[in-house]
Amino acid sequence: MSGQRSRRSIEDPHNETTMVISTTAELPAVTAMEITDWNAANAGIDVFEQDAMTLQSMPLRARRVIVRLDAATVIYHATNLRVRVRTQAQDGLLAYVTFGPRATGSVEGLRVRSGMLVVAEPDKAARFIVNPGYESIAVLVRPDDIRKFLTLHQRGDEFRLPRGVEVLQADPPQARRLFRCGKRLAITAARRPARFDYGRPERDAAEVELLETLLAAVRLTDTIEPVGAERTQRTHDRIVGLAEDLVLARHDARMRVADLCIAADVSERTLESSFKATTGLSPVAYLTRLRLHRVHAALLAAEPGSTRVSVEAIKWGFWHLGDFSRAYKQCFGESPSQTLRRGPAGIPPSKVVLP
Repeated sequence: MSGQRSRRSIEDPHNETTMVISTTAELPAVTAMEITDWNAANAGIDVFEQDAMTLQSMPLRARRVIVRLDAATVIYHATNLRVRVRTQAQDGLLAYVTFGPRATGSVEGLRVRSGMLVVAEPDKAARFIVNPGYESIAVLVRPDDIRKFLTLHQRGDEFRLPRGVEVLQADPPQARRLFRCGKRLAITAARRPARFDYGRPERDAAEVELLETLLAAVRLTDTIEPVGAERTQRTHDRIVGLAEDLVLARHDARMRVADLCIAADVSERTLESSFKATTGLSPVAYLTRLRLHRVHAALLAAEPGSTRVSVEAIKWGFWHLGDFSRAYKQCFGESPSQTLRRGPAGIPPSKVVLP
């Protein structure tokens, strides 16, 4: 759901000048939730699209806090499992992502490291593999609002739009400061959401601090270029992406490993090693899990009487329904028919949790 955006003025507490920016006033200022099902958690999110898939068959306990300020939106994420994520900001928003001190994994095939900053132009998807203990802060903001902020503060910083998804090396202390600033804001908002209601002065002060910290982090950055083993890992990541795209495009076909090799232009051995290195799973195991997640999402979103389990299973290439049901229950802890009965009405409401 995307809310209609209105216009209002934000005052810098240290400056008498005002800046007119866009807001989404009919949406809650704070959304905080514990996530046990990615498909359920992504229902109704307005500022980004996220396609997430767990790579471990264990109970998911992830957390998300979204704080909608006036010129920016802050999103805190944490997870207890290894997860593959594709995410992109919507509605013309730039995305800046930085990571917690214990975060491990990869972005676009590059290893997560201290000082890493991911920048994505509007409507461009970034690919992440994140490990247990992962934390991140994303700041979503319109390019025009950054320009207005720089003008308001009489800053001479040169603002440059990213091209696609850029993985940058920032000054590590500045990147850590940005993460701490965003996480502190998320914790405060989760504990006291009323303080961030539209029109409250705390919102303006928090936003000024956030944008100042963001601009300080992006001021001196270099593009991270893969070398040595990391160059190989990025190639592995690209091969997995090509195979995944083929399966999603031809989801009802009987896909063989040989078809994936042709699509990625690699040998079966290279395909196997690429999937193992990137996801920890074999090609067949990973892509089966991907298709199971797609069936799960379809069943969860279905209105009563609108579909059947067999229809959605066959749509995603599961022709042996007995094998499908057993794999589905192992992956999600319930039968596909139970998911279908839950439907949209069974999606649990968001609940406030503290990071």
